[in-house]
Amino acid sequence: MTTLIDVINHGPLRELRLARPPVNALDTALCRALIAALDQALADDVQGVVLSGSERIFTGGMDVPYLLGHGEDRKRLADSWQAFFGAARMLAESRVPVAAALTGHSPAGGCVLALCCDYRVMARSVDPAKPYLIGLNEVQVGLVAPEGIQRLLRRTVGAHRAGVLLAGGQLVSAERALDIGLVDVLADGAADTVAQAIAWLQAQLALPRQPMLQTRAIARADVHEAMQPQHIHLERFAEAWYSADAQAALQALAARLGKR
Repeated sequence: MTTLIDVINHGPLRELRLARPPVNALDTALCRALIAALDQALADDVQGVVLSGSERIFTGGMDVPYLLGHGEDRKRLADSWQAFFGAARMLAESRVPVAAALTGHSPAGGCVLALCCDYRVMARSVDPAKPYLIGLNEVQVGLVAPEGIQRLLRRTVGAHRAGVLLAGGQLVSAERALDIGLVDVLADGAADTVAQAIAWLQAQLALPRQPMLQTRAIARADVHEAMQPQHIHLERFAEAWYSADAQAALQALAARLGKR
């Protein structure tokens, strides 16, 4: 069986690296593997988690061709989305700090996972003409980001800017993401991105532990709240998948992906 999550220990910290080539597309198996790996990390009493991806890409987001392959099987589709939102919720509710090492492109589902983490380090592209991108581009594929996800973006970049980005389905460069507070710091390459995420976690662990954890829990109460089922409306979200607008945009996206 192929390992979908590479586990790398850094002393009391654990790196969970998405490992589903070529772009770490989030299918049901990868999302469930992430849930299991997070659960195991907490069971092993790690003191912090780094969530990372591959060189040049953190994750390409949800695996749209895979999801379209569910056809009219609405139960299977809902199960796939439940796995994704379950993984995001585990990050949001983690009792230890989680740093996202965004090693490259982080659209849609990748951005959601990042928003659920405490701290975001993003790699800058070596080619300024081809920057790494991050954002919630759901509108571009005919979908509506659930209220809970919109709350996470508003929390991070402010209500007005979040509204503009969401309604336009915009992706922004790593440099722009830093300017607007979507990410906390930029790094040079995947290795440096992970190293900076580890360094931030180590700085957190150097603080008095219980005051840090308790303050963190208070500060992140809104993240926890945003990911509750009543703010995701999974059934409504899954139903919208079958709308004419969504299906046309999703099929067009799948066709473009198939030509790469």
